[in-house]
Order: sequence, then structure tokens, then C-alpha cells
Amino acid sequence: MWNQEEEDDYNYELSLNRFEAMLKTNKVFFFDSEEFENIILYYLDTGKNNLAKQALKLGLEQHPHSTELKLVQVEMLVYDNKLDKADELLDELILIEPANEEIYIQRAGVCSKRGDHQKAVELLYEALKYTDDHIDVHSLIGMEYLFMDEFEKAKEHFLRCLEEDYRDFSSLYNVIYCFDFLEQHKEAIDFLNGFIDEHPYSEVAWHQLGIQHFELKEYELAIRAFDYATVIDEYFLGAYVEKAKSLEHLKRYEEAISCYAHTLDLDDPTSFVLHRIGRCYHKLGDKEAAVKYYHKAVHEDPLLDKAWLSIINMHIEEQNYQKALHYCGKALDTDKENEQYWKKYGQINHQLGNLSETINGYQKALEFGNFELHTFVALADTYIEQKNYEAAVQILLEAHDLYEYNREVGYRLAGIYFTMGSKDHIITGKYHLIRSIWLSETELDCWTLERLFPKVYKRRDVQRVIKRNLRTFGGKKGWF
Repeated sequence: MWNQEEEDDYNYELSLNRFEAMLKTNKVFFFDSEEFENIILYYLDTGKNNLAKQALKLGLEQHPHSTELKLVQVEMLVYDNKLDKADELLDELILIEPANEEIYIQRAGVCSKRGDHQKAVELLYEALKYTDDHIDVHSLIGMEYLFMDEFEKAKEHFLRCLEEDYRDFSSLYNVIYCFDFLEQHKEAIDFLNGFIDEHPYSEVAWHQLGIQHFELKEYELAIRAFDYATVIDEYFLGAYVEKAKSLEHLKRYEEAISCYAHTLDLDDPTSFVLHRIGRCYHKLGDKEAAVKYYHKAVHEDPLLDKAWLSIINMHIEEQNYQKALHYCGKALDTDKENEQYWKKYGQINHQLGNLSETINGYQKALEFGNFELHTFVALADTYIEQKNYEAAVQILLEAHDLYEYNREVGYRLAGIYFTMGSKDHIITGKYHLIRSIWLSETELDCWTLERLFPKVYKRRDVQRVIKRNLRTFGGKKGWF
């Protein structure tokens, strides 16, 4: 004999088949309102909106007074962003059934879509008066509070969901999300330990506990929690991955590799895991195995920039710049707008002495959003090598706009202006030199000027400025 769930599934399939058979003929079959509701929701869930609208039209023709079908109609109007029409229909429905919680829920959805989350909350509290399904309404209230960044209130409602059903993992994740956003990692640990005391076989809670310990760099405790999660559910991929990451932080790379490798036995390989295995082999000094897994990672996902950068960096470490450039080119073939690839392109070409391509690489990196100080400085240094001082000044001034006044930039500006040599340039050069000295941590910071502009550094007037200002500010720095 069938159980009730199997019978419901059979009837649902039968209704769907009858409806689709009707669409292929000119006949009109009768369906009760619940059947129409299920058919419409099925088409909405599967993205067949036109069929859903067709089913709704026929449903309302056969059941023009069905509140349930009209509520589905509201849902579709909201989906189509026809919020005013949805409001009009809800106004009609609330006069007919003022105690129908679904009307308040739908009206809250309209308010939420308009951005009026406070009004949505008020309507959902009204729905709580009439509903038997408190979990869903508390969850919706929690989400509205998340939209308003009121994480304490959101947490309170997700906790109520868990009080009614501890297996409501969505609410559990949302509670932890609130703790995380509030940076309450210790409070989250206390909550999870209490939750686990009551529900010791909740693998999700153990997993989340491990993540909180990981955030606090308590890696041994994290591993213990992840172990419990995998004992409860031996196929819990996320727990194995997080455990492996914890082992990496403890420099237990061989154990981490074993843990990552176990996930490959449980499911299809992911580029993330393959890359992490490569990193572990790299840390162990096994570069051959590292490169093998890095290549597997980019084969699995050619857009994984971390894997491409690992391959490129490994060849840079070995000073095999031609090979590094080859793989940098391959990486750029997959993503021509990747700022990190262009920065590497600039660095590698600089090592190879290709100054024009070095400039091209750093310029592209800046163009695509790499505004790191090092990128500005490296581009300026390349212009300085070419004696293109005007271009170097322009780049360094752009860096000043982003980083206020920085001594690395200031020493370079000082060197350029002294090199340019006019009276006005020298005055400007002294200004930048004095400001840079006052921002320096030690006397050795002047090495930037000495390295890039040795002739300027040896000038008597420059040395006088350096010594005078070091003495003036030396009491705080301890230079004299």
C-alpha cells in the first residue's frame, strides 16, 4: 500500500499530465483550485512563466472566487514588478478574509520589494497572529531585519525558528551569519556549544563551531569540531575542506593533503581543492607535485586566477622568467581584464629588461583596478629608468591622491625634481625630501633616494637637508 506522501505525488503527477494533455487539444478539463495552484507553482519553480500564466488564467476562469489562486496571482504580479496591481488585489482579498495570514505575508513581500522593510515587518507581525506556521513567518521577519542591517533583531527571530525546529539549518546558518557580521565569534561559540549540548548529533552545528574557532585562529579546536562533523556525516565535504585548511595553518601539510584528497574520493574534483593540494606540496618543497596540481586546477577551472598566479610565481621563484611569461600569457588569454595578471606581466618583463612591455603591464593593471601603491611605484620606477621624468611625476602624483603623502612616493618625487635641475624644480625637490624624511621610520629609508638617484643623494645641498632634518626630528626617531 502507498503512504500518503506517495499518493500525493502520484495525484500531483496525474494533474500535471492531464493539464499538459489539455494544452495539446481543444478540450477543456476541470481541475479543482488546489490542483491549479500546484500546477502554477510547478511552472514557476521550473521557470516556465508563460505556462504558469496560462494555468492561472484557466484556473481563475474555473474558480473566480478562489483566494488561494488570487494569492498566486499576487505572487506573479510581484515577480513581474506590477506592485500597484498586486496592492489592489490584496486590498480586495483582505476585505474578504481579514484573518488570512498569507495576505499579510504577500503584502509584506510587496513592501519589501519597494524597500519599505519596516512596514514589511509590521505586516509580518500581523501575520503571526493568524498563522500556525510560525517558523516561516519568523524567518521572513529575520530576513527583513537583515535587509535593515539590524542583526541583533534578525538573530532573535532566527533563534525562534530554531526553538521550534532545531533541524532548520537555514535559520542556524542565518544566526551564525548575524554573529559573524557583528564579529561576535566568542558569543557564537558559546551559542553553538549550548546548541550541541542539546543536539549533539547536529553535524551542521559542529561544522559551524569549527569555522568560529578557525576565525579565532584556534586551529586545534577547529579540527576537533570538524572531526565530530565528519564522524556524524562521513560525506560532509565542507567539514573535510575546513579541516584541511586548519591543518595548513598548523603547517601539517601532509595531513592537509590527505584531507583534501579524501574530498576527491567523495565527489568530483574542484579547482579550489586541487589548488590547495598544490599549495601544500609547494610548502613541502615538492615543486613537481605542486605544478602538477596547479595545472589540474586551471584545467578544471581556467578562470581560477589563484592557480594561474601560483604557476607564474613558482617560475618566478626559480628565476625562469621566460616560462613565467609564457604562463602569464596563457592566463591573460583566459581573462584579459585581470589586474593581477597584468601586474605580473609588468614584473616579469621588467626582469627580462623589456621596459616598454613593463610599462604596458603596469598601465593595464591600473586600468583594470589595481590601485596598490606598489603598482604606482613600479610603473614610476620604470619611467625613471627610461628618464621619462614627466610621466613618472604624473604617476606619483596620482599615487599621492590615493595615499595622501607617502615617503616612498615623496623620495622619488624629490629625486626627480633635483634631477630636472631648474631652480623651481630644486625648491620643489627640497619640499618633498623634507616631508619624506619626517615621515620616515629610520635613517635607512633614505636608501630609496640613494638607490634610484645616487648623484642626487651625494649632492651637498641634499646631504645638508637630510642631516639637518634628521637632527631636528631625531629625538623621536632615535637616530642620533
